[in-house]
Amino acid sequence: MNKYSIIIVDDEHLARKLLQDFISQIPELEIQGIFSSGADALTFLEEHQIDILLTDIQMPTLSGIDFVKKCKRPNTIIFTTAYSNYAIDGFDLNITDYLLKPISFARFEQAIVKAIEYIKLLKSQNAQKLELNVSTKDYITIRADYKIYKIKYSHIYYIEGHSEYVKFYTKDKNITAYYTLKKLEVELPNDKFLRVHKSYIVATDLIEAIESEFVVIPEKRIPIGLRYKEDVMKYFER
Repeated sequence: MNKYSIIIVDDEHLARKLLQDFISQIPELEIQGIFSSGADALTFLEEHQIDILLTDIQMPTLSGIDFVKKCKRPNTIIFTTAYSNYAIDGFDLNITDYLLKPISFARFEQAIVKAIEYIKLLKSQNAQKLELNVSTKDYITIRADYKIYKIKYSHIYYIEGHSEYVKFYTKDKNITAYYTLKKLEVELPNDKFLRVHKSYIVATDLIEAIESEFVVIPEKRIPIGLRYKEDVMKYFER
């Protein structure tokens, strides 16, 4: 049985105890830490990688939302709170699920199943990516405008996502196709392309500079998304 590491962050003692009890009933979960503040959890996350983070939102000193923005992000994050008005903020941060207190075990279990499914998907995508990266293929084929385009990697400048469509900005033309950036992130070789924002993938060879909130390519400044900033910096520290 695969095990998934999890931590709890909540300033309320009873809430921590309840979540700990729920976790003990799910064999796949292993508690790695229980914290009463985001600050203590931040210190832990600097040295440890976990799979699932359970965190309250309304906490003294450092709110759950600010904590998530600062932390070394685990694979999945589940907000737990007594205040439903925070839901939009949570989903803006790409949160896996949002549990409204008082939390039932059935609802908790549903959120954990969702988190584990997402983790499995990430692992599957990473495995595909590793397999694709050993390929000598130097192009991608795209269906658009009732045609099949063969686009060389070296001709792609950047790709912009628009909901269910993407737009390829290339050396010769711009092509709009029914695709997703998530799928392209798996298919494109990660030594040539980098996801820098929820709406952008760029060709790494074209990056001329990194500013505080942008990557700079010829004649274009592309924003760096908050959740991708660490990956961008790590790529250029290799």
